[in-house]
Amino acid sequence: MEDKVLKAMQDAGKPVRPGDVAKALGVDGKEVSKAIDALKKAGKVHSPKRCYYEPTA
Repeated sequence: MEDKVLKAMQDAGKPVRPGDVAKALGVDGKEVSKAIDALKKAGKVHSPKRCYYEPTA
């Protein structure tokens, strides 16, 4: 799931909200939020502004 979320963020090309990623992937928002938390802990995504996330590199 984390790989799919990261890919969706990269494809968006701009900071996205978890709900937008969930809609794009057709999955539950809670699953996306869990994946984003894991990606944040791994340092793969960051939040440029409240409730928006983007890949770090």
